[in-house]
Amino acid sequence: MSDLASPVTTLLEPLSDHELRDPNCGLTRTERSEQTAMLLRAAAETDDPDDATELRSRVVLINRGVAEAIARRYQGRGVPVDDLVQVAQEGLIKAVSRFDPDLRNDLLTFAVPTIRGEVQRYFRDQGWMVRPTRRVQEIQGQAREATRELEQSLGEEPTEQEVADQVGVPIAEYRRAVAAHGCFQPVSLDLLVGSDRATLGDILVGDDEDGPASEARLVLAPVVRRLSERDRRILYLRYFADLTQTEIGKDLGVTQMQVSRLLTRILGDLRDELGAA
Repeated sequence: MSDLASPVTTLLEPLSDHELRDPNCGLTRTERSEQTAMLLRAAAETDDPDDATELRSRVVLINRGVAEAIARRYQGRGVPVDDLVQVAQEGLIKAVSRFDPDLRNDLLTFAVPTIRGEVQRYFRDQGWMVRPTRRVQEIQGQAREATRELEQSLGEEPTEQEVADQVGVPIAEYRRAVAAHGCFQPVSLDLLVGSDRATLGDILVGDDEDGPASEARLVLAPVVRRLSERDRRILYLRYFADLTQTEIGKDLGVTQMQVSRLLTRILGDLRDELGAA
């Protein structure tokens, strides 16, 4: 047994049945954060691999409520919620196993993007109603990464040709892959969004179009496909994944105010195109 045997035993005191049934193990957010930090520090410092494994397992146990909360944000989109929870838990386990307390102060700032990434990957691989080829799925993933890298290096949104060149595929193949983005299952434009109980169709159509809303909805799909990868991602995260503007900003690496301006611009562009159509 390592020199940390006594502290480890203290940190791993048995939980009651009530605590085990609670996803947060009866801890407040502050208590969970403090215990997580102590457990991860002890796991990093112990020389006993069994102790390290037990300590990290306790971290997963007391933070599983976070993983479940992330998974449930994606429920109702064609994939069983139990499967989503399991995938989210696996993401949490990966994050805990990779976390280095010498490099980062807070587990969740590292774990939450990891968990979301695992859930989104599961959707990409398992949740398609009409499944694109593996090649299309791979290009989509490479295009997302290339877009982020180019935005950072160029200081502006890259063109389709620049992203295709970065990925190393012809522009036509890139466009076909991008056009298939988000095809998990059909999403109704009657989806309620915002506090004013407006539907997504209402938001996109606006009040000044000439034809009825149903006609605008018929042309919405090709209009959305003409948006950039980044713009479609912003729409998906805001109205389908139900992320806040602050959360979207963290995902994109921009401020909440920039996200607000981007949404205003995107919705304005869609209204203009629908009106022209």
